[in-house]
Amino acid sequence: MQKFDTAIEAVHTLRPDVPVYCFRPEVLTQDTSSFMDAFPGETAYAVKTNGEPMVLDTLAKAGVTLFDVASPGEFAAVRAVAPDAGMLYMHPIKAQSDIRLALETYGIRVMSLDHEDEVAKILRVVRALDMDPATITLFVRLQTKGHAAYELSKKFGAAPAHAVELLQRCHRIGFKTGLCFHVGSQIEDPETYERALASADWVRNRADVPLAGLDVGGGFPAEYGYDPKRRKPDMPGFPEIMARLRADLNEWGFSNVPLVAEPGRVIVARAFSLIVRVLLRKGRRLYINDGIWASLSDSWTGKITLPARFIPDPARKRRHGDAGKIAAFKVCGATCDSVDILSRPFWLPETVDTGDWIEIGHIGAYSLSLRTRFNGFYPDTFVHVTTPFGAGDAAEGYASLETMAD
Repeated sequence: MQKFDTAIEAVHTLRPDVPVYCFRPEVLTQDTSSFMDAFPGETAYAVKTNGEPMVLDTLAKAGVTLFDVASPGEFAAVRAVAPDAGMLYMHPIKAQSDIRLALETYGIRVMSLDHEDEVAKILRVVRALDMDPATITLFVRLQTKGHAAYELSKKFGAAPAHAVELLQRCHRIGFKTGLCFHVGSQIEDPETYERALASADWVRNRADVPLAGLDVGGGFPAEYGYDPKRRKPDMPGFPEIMARLRADLNEWGFSNVPLVAEPGRVIVARAFSLIVRVLLRKGRRLYINDGIWASLSDSWTGKITLPARFIPDPARKRRHGDAGKIAAFKVCGATCDSVDILSRPFWLPETVDTGDWIEIGHIGAYSLSLRTRFNGFYPDTFVHVTTPFGAGDAAEGYASLETMAD
């Protein structure tokens, strides 16, 4: 992997005509350490967020010894780079063959569930393997209500009364039991965890079984950008979220229970940026060589506004328009699909044109894991960049970080 100080240096050296991911392992290590220092329990990185080998290897070297996995593919990815790491199989709905693989081949001993049929599937495998249920911890996933960019309780989670029954059932069989919840991705309200903990306390008191642990899931918000023509979102910062969470854990009596968190975005978002090239300017439309079927699905949903930096092509000597005037450009992706248009505009200098580049920041979460091979486009070029995306001169263009827009 070639190494550069900045994405601008990479552009000027490589003049790339394909999308290029700028990986910043130093930023990933820093953000991982910051989370682990702040959270009063174990940190299990959510592999679904970004399961690239370079990411998992960097996390392991940074001290992460526990990973939240959801499939055999993720089991194998973790084991390949961190043979001694622990894995929590926290997908609540699993194929019976995958349960057996987890228990028999990968030695996984922690799983989650939200329905009695999952208990039955796990128990069948445990009996077939002649295992002691007391060596396995089953976390009952609790349904929660909150405010997040991506709500997750519409699909998973047991209602509180049902969770009580599931905890008691698992305890009677002989499994160790725990409670878990996931308040959603990119939470927008610092009281979200407090409401989930209040519900967990209600369930705990009525189930009256020993709890081996509480898993508070993810949801910790990453820092993104904002559209200058819209009201700046009033998002809670990570320090505020963590301070509130620690206070809420103490208030609801969970401070003495073994704790686990499953951070994703907050750890890996800043570790990557993406260099894209303008393939064509057509009036106020820009056609770039990435899009919603590759790295930019978050920009399609309109729920995440990614910060960006304009990198003009130094070979272009003549330009039209006022370089000091910022204008809105509709951005179209590279595929033939007419849906491949970002939901929010890029705000760029009027002079932007065919052949210029744009560096899109904080793209480490889900952008790589959700990319597809639709139309044969699949960004897979990486460089190592040492300077954080937000460092240096102010960004030119839409969705600038507040610190970069000053």
